[in-house]
Amino acid sequence: MTTQSDPIAFDVAAIAWDTFHGDGTRSATLVGTREPGVMFSYAFFVPAGMFDGAHFHSSDVHLVVAAGELRLGYGLTLDVSATRRFPQGSFLWVPAGAAHFDGADEDTVIIGTAIGPWTTEYLASSDR
Repeated sequence: MTTQSDPIAFDVAAIAWDTFHGDGTRSATLVGTREPGVMFSYAFFVPAGMFDGAHFHSSDVHLVVAAGELRLGYGLTLDVSATRRFPQGSFLWVPAGAAHFDGADEDTVIIGTAIGPWTTEYLASSDR
């Protein structure tokens, strides 16, 4: 078991994905838990061609594009043409409650850090 004093590192190619979603995305909690007031980090895989509908998160999230290229846009409905491209190595901060949509043209991995509880709320069921 890892404690806060134990250093850890992750190779993007060797992440042990623990949650698989029907749209081809997958995720893994890397450090911490989503309990209230607890900081945690996670990895999220976005397959090539997948775009997620407009949504927001319950707390701020800090992201690093670890592999591939993330496309991110802000607004109430999915509009792929309104996304900006963030290549590998990019850092992003998405504030709590900011409606946004994202996806990728190539397989992409992002690493995020947030404070629990952390939830995702979709604005229109047809977008997902």
